[in-house]
Amino acid sequence: MQTHPKPIQKTCYTTFRGIPHLGARLPSRRQETWVPVLISSQEKTTIQGDHADSTGSSLGKIALSNSLFLSSHISRFQNCLSTTISKFIDHQPPLHPSVDPCQVFTGNFAPVDELEPTNCTVVEGELPGCLNGVYIRNGSNPQHMPNGPLHFFEGDGMLHSLTLSGGQATHCSRYVKTYKYMLEKEAGFPIFPNILSGFYSLPDVLANVKVAGRVLCGQINLMRGFGLANTSLAFFSNKLLALCESDLPYVIGMTQEGDIETVGRWDFDRKLFASMTAHPKVDKDTKEAFAFHCNPTCFPYVTYFYFNEDGVKQREVPLLSINQPTPIHDFAITKRFAIFPETQLVVEPTNVMLGRGMPVVFEQKKVPRIGILPRYAESDSNTRWFPVPGFNAMHVTNAWENGDDEVVLVAPNVLSIANVFHKIEKVHFSLEKLTINTRTGKVSRKVLSKRSLELGSMNPYYIGKKNRYAYLGIAEKVPKMSGLAKIDLEKECEVSRRLYGPGCFGGEPLFVPRNANAVKSDEDEDDGFVGSYVHDENSGQSNFTVMDAKSPNLDIVAKVKLPRRVPYGFHSLFVSQDSLSNNW
Repeated sequence: MQTHPKPIQKTCYTTFRGIPHLGARLPSRRQETWVPVLISSQEKTTIQGDHADSTGSSLGKIALSNSLFLSSHISRFQNCLSTTISKFIDHQPPLHPSVDPCQVFTGNFAPVDELEPTNCTVVEGELPGCLNGVYIRNGSNPQHMPNGPLHFFEGDGMLHSLTLSGGQATHCSRYVKTYKYMLEKEAGFPIFPNILSGFYSLPDVLANVKVAGRVLCGQINLMRGFGLANTSLAFFSNKLLALCESDLPYVIGMTQEGDIETVGRWDFDRKLFASMTAHPKVDKDTKEAFAFHCNPTCFPYVTYFYFNEDGVKQREVPLLSINQPTPIHDFAITKRFAIFPETQLVVEPTNVMLGRGMPVVFEQKKVPRIGILPRYAESDSNTRWFPVPGFNAMHVTNAWENGDDEVVLVAPNVLSIANVFHKIEKVHFSLEKLTINTRTGKVSRKVLSKRSLELGSMNPYYIGKKNRYAYLGIAEKVPKMSGLAKIDLEKECEVSRRLYGPGCFGGEPLFVPRNANAVKSDEDEDDGFVGSYVHDENSGQSNFTVMDAKSPNLDIVAKVKLPRRVPYGFHSLFVSQDSLSNNW
């Protein structure tokens, strides 16, 4: 049965696009839907005690009275602001196609509704018996479509899972129930501003001021996060996590029936504006996870940290040697080092304040560089930076050490990075292998493929260690991939590829070892499968395609017909049945 994209309703509000109409009220603080936060019972007792003190004492009553007085004045200000914004609505300049929701979220980029667990049919081949677990992919799926700017990167996070067991498959799609999602679901309209999408006029700026007023009134609690959880997934500390670098992770549960549940926000860092990268690195040998926090609006802009094997966060290391507000999306680890690629993208907060578009801009004079610091560093003092002109890496495939003095880094280089947000279809990605001599400072580079390759994966047991094979998507318009290529990092060339066919596009190709919990020998590094959701734009049908990673032509092993289309999205993960069982 052919399915069609979910229609986008373009609503004209009587006030600023994406902001509730005059007189609309958000759910009160007492009425708002609760999203659980994972805290200890001791923390809970302390928090409740503090709250009781503040409301039960005389000082608490005075504070409450002052708060109500302030809230009433802020509410009056908001009403005046709504009236002011309304006067500008009919004179808004047209949006750039890259942030116009009516142009961005079309075809198979259009959002879909949630789908309860639904049995699927294997229409070609057989699912390997060893693939027992869940394949799950994250992506951008707006709950409400604003009239204002909305970049594809800023839709609400939706997880699309395929539970595999005994050759059978069950598909499910659920939103990550973030604080933002739940607040806007109850309100029935968009509330939070889309910072990355940019502000393009005075009303955009004033609308942001209005949201700040809601924060001051207590209608929005920023301590509960404001992220999207729409980018990636990770599994460590016995937790399945949905990630987005603007917030802390959200813990996800999978039921035995194949349903997806949001357990709550993993609040390991109880700070205002706390966040974590969407790409933590998990060392399979030590069971440690390494991560960082990027805050490109205030110094220090990047802070590095890691979790021990018990999932306890260790001390933070501010990277003081990053002296420009720069958005770092991904990084790498080796057995001794952590490696950070700094690109030519910088943050211009004045763009937001003055309504000049996106806050992230390209700085032509800036020279990209690679930062290397000890993996267990206690300060930034031993960090060394190596300039690499023209090398802009948004994602990292892997890194390892070659003897005592050399560090090898494999990553797609974003050519013409100035277009990465506004004209992604014009960006070419060149997969490169960098060898950095930490003693002499020399950096050598090798292009591994002339194809435009991005969104890749490798055998996860080789993270931080020398590996031979990588699997990357052939970029049509990221994250829309026309096929995939297998790269031999030792021979430094492409060894096989598969195209999905005319009008058919997949996403990030995910490598899954044949025996997910077995220790692999180097000879069996590519012994496994590569999977991806693939959509046929001619028929409107989506499927899950499984390919033999070791075969010369990446032969198709199985195709699973999905009950409806799966929109193009971002990063994916496979979690074995044994790992999932520990969460039930």
